[in-house]
Amino acid sequence: MIAKTYSFSLVGIDAVLVEVEVDLSSGLPTFATVGLPDNIVRESKERVKSALQNSGYHFPSNRITVNLAPAHLKKEGSGFDLPIAIGMLAAMQLLDAARASSVVMAGELSLDGRIKPISGTLPMAIHAREKGYEILMLPAENAAEAAVVEHLAVLPLQHLTEAVEYLNGQKELLPVQVDRKEILSSVASNLLDFDEVKGQEHAKRGLEVAAAGGHNVLLVGPPGAGKTMLAQRLPSILPDLSFAEALETSKIFSVAGLLNGRPLITQRPFRAPHHTISDAGLVGGGQHPRPGEVSLAHNGVLFLDEFPEFRRNTLDLLRQPLEDGRVTIARASMTLTYPCQFMLVAAMNPCACGYAGDLTRPCTCTSYHVQRYRGRISGPILDRIDLHIEVPPVRYADLHSTRPLETSATIRQRVTDANNRQLDRFADEPIYSNAHMKTRHLKKYCQLDAKGQNLLEEAIQRLGLSARAYHRILKVARTIADLERESDLAPHHILEAIQYRTLDRTLF
Repeated sequence: MIAKTYSFSLVGIDAVLVEVEVDLSSGLPTFATVGLPDNIVRESKERVKSALQNSGYHFPSNRITVNLAPAHLKKEGSGFDLPIAIGMLAAMQLLDAARASSVVMAGELSLDGRIKPISGTLPMAIHAREKGYEILMLPAENAAEAAVVEHLAVLPLQHLTEAVEYLNGQKELLPVQVDRKEILSSVASNLLDFDEVKGQEHAKRGLEVAAAGGHNVLLVGPPGAGKTMLAQRLPSILPDLSFAEALETSKIFSVAGLLNGRPLITQRPFRAPHHTISDAGLVGGGQHPRPGEVSLAHNGVLFLDEFPEFRRNTLDLLRQPLEDGRVTIARASMTLTYPCQFMLVAAMNPCACGYAGDLTRPCTCTSYHVQRYRGRISGPILDRIDLHIEVPPVRYADLHSTRPLETSATIRQRVTDANNRQLDRFADEPIYSNAHMKTRHLKKYCQLDAKGQNLLEEAIQRLGLSARAYHRILKVARTIADLERESDLAPHHILEAIQYRTLDRTLF
């Protein structure tokens, strides 16, 4: 007899519906799984067999064939344990086969029948709703994560027997309920505050502009000037995630298995990988492709401290993600695309010893070593960074000062107001900030008067800026105008945006 159940396979950060067919036929006792299963799926026969026997059910001594369709799609993960076990029981006529095929399910089985959590249940829930299913059965630990999807009843399961009793109408399972507004309104209490940073008013202003428009930033200064301290406080002034952004970010963390029981990611991610990170760790990939740090920083911040210490070929991998907002991983059997629209915040010393250009401490590097150190960052990568901010040593007067400093909450209010102006401006397009504007948007929203054009032309000629740098100046100027609640770009907006590009010549 043949029975059918339905489950999911993950492709990138999206789920694909998989039909699980279980056939029991006469012949020598064998258990064959077909449909491009990976090793984990092949091993499910041992978990399913033990789970059925230890839950009080008979394991058939028939020829068992499990087909996972579509056959051309590679099936990975342990989430097929539950649908295979339910399909086997339905084929043995121990439960209602029609009801079993009307729901979708996923879960890993332990040897005693307990149902363990799996990764990627959020994209599974989204796809189940898109396919018109009303009921999704998942491990209890994953239920809250999937329940954020509306118009879908997510039933939590602790044990295989619960699923069988529910499908036979012997037990009622209550869907998990979550308050989406309450989840999104939760604010982290452990964020660091800008009122702890003494001095560095110019750097704070630059980070405020970057946060308001989603711009990439390079912080350059000697050791101990506060570059890392400033970057760590950037999340405290970023605007709140919208529900669409939170859902997309949570999908990535769900696939990576990093939600850790949270229904949604409600704070913008802040990822700070070490400079020894591998290529696959940064942009994603590996034998079993996974999202890299650039994707885990989607809709958030990717902080690269000691920027020149990263391998140059690793940094050059950031070119496509910074330009396109997505990364494509090609393999012989598949091509995966992960979203990665993030703010790049990089910090570096001006030279190997850290004191080139310092007026108080002498630099011990020769000019050759200074140029060699700075040359670790390629021009194309530097060209994709919108703001270059110098972070000088903190003066004693600033360190000793007891005057109250501006808090992150105050800065965040200005950033949020500017971001709301951008959301209204791009209401009909999938753009959340000025940094993601295309050429057609620049022509429409970044028009300059004659004085502004002259200023920009002179800056390009003197600094030797590229066309990409020209566009980024316009984007930064648009953000500065939004912070000042101005509709038109004024010359002083252009001047402030230009001064954030001066490192193109003076440093590099």
